[in-house]
Amino acid sequence: MTLSQHVAVITSDEQALIVASDLADDFKRDSALRDRERRLPHPELEAFSRSGLWGISVPKAYGGAGVSNITLAKVIALITQADGSLGQIPQNHFYAVEVLRVNASEAQKRRLYAEVLTGQRFGNALAELGTQTAHHRTTRLRRDGDGYRINGRKFYATGALYAQRIPTAVVDENGVQQLAFVPRSSQGLTIIDDWSGFGQRTTGSGSVVFEDVYVGAADVVPFQSAFERPTPVGPLAQILHAAIDTGIARAAYEDALQFVRSKTRPWIDATSDVATDDPHTLKIFGQLSSRLHAAEALLERAGEFLDRAQADTNAETVAAASIAVAEARAISTEISLATGSTLFELAGSQATLAEHGLDRHWRNARVHTLHDPVRWKYHAVGNFYLNDEKPPLRGTI
Repeated sequence: MTLSQHVAVITSDEQALIVASDLADDFKRDSALRDRERRLPHPELEAFSRSGLWGISVPKAYGGAGVSNITLAKVIALITQADGSLGQIPQNHFYAVEVLRVNASEAQKRRLYAEVLTGQRFGNALAELGTQTAHHRTTRLRRDGDGYRINGRKFYATGALYAQRIPTAVVDENGVQQLAFVPRSSQGLTIIDDWSGFGQRTTGSGSVVFEDVYVGAADVVPFQSAFERPTPVGPLAQILHAAIDTGIARAAYEDALQFVRSKTRPWIDATSDVATDDPHTLKIFGQLSSRLHAAEALLERAGEFLDRAQADTNAETVAAASIAVAEARAISTEISLATGSTLFELAGSQATLAEHGLDRHWRNARVHTLHDPVRWKYHAVGNFYLNDEKPPLRGTI
């Protein structure tokens, strides 16, 4: 892991989308190879960091582009379309940037935002295995002089393997959750590359172990309070997940189109004899395209609601944003799985051959969509419209 030496400055939404599109073209070329060989994307992440895209959500007042959430979601979808793992790696980075925006002190914002703008990447160490619930934390933060010590073990730590700082959910001596921005070089910090998922294979979503790791008081930001009052933190996290699923769906759809349009499919077999004038095939693509376009439209709509919630944060705007994002998340979950599965059906048994890499889209979708159950998205949406019940304040809605 290295730190980018020169980072471009992105100043507008339009520039962010152009840069993301250009990067996506580069990242797509070897994406199947990286997946097949589990080749960790260190060079690609350096290019990603140098592009300036990791700083686009830093507010303008602190030197960032302060792009809209519509643009942020589109950037993530573009990168994910090129490589499902690369698109997911910065998800928790942008989540941490939002936690800073709503909860950090001015001094913390100035210092940590400046690090982001010079190319530093935030990973994450939030989830734990074997806890009572998915929201329960056992990693402890105890006072040690002017700072603190951290002890605990984390898993599903997406991006920690590639990060310069690892925002870590910890419980202090009063039982309150904080977010500690732990430097990668900290003594007693161990990052273990033990992620073995059959999809999203290069996200680095393994374990992080803290053994009396020291962290300065200035690097500890309130966390629990972001969910004790209405804030856009939860829907911000979720719109990025929706963007990831939408990008995966678009990638599978484009590969399916290319497969069926190809006049010389050297890998074709009896189970994949499809044609562009077959009525069944036409129906399949009619359904997929309609659902994919709906997911992309809902993603943009969700970004609009989230922009309003950030500009004017209150119980009503945050609830509306959470529901709009939940709708996008539900549909993006379904279309990402549907397109990946349909590609299997169209390509036949040859889709499973590693050299073609066509199976990776379904594998990526199947693993990523397990992040939080889509059934609860529909529950929250229905309860909102039918009973005027606002969704709970947490990072999964």
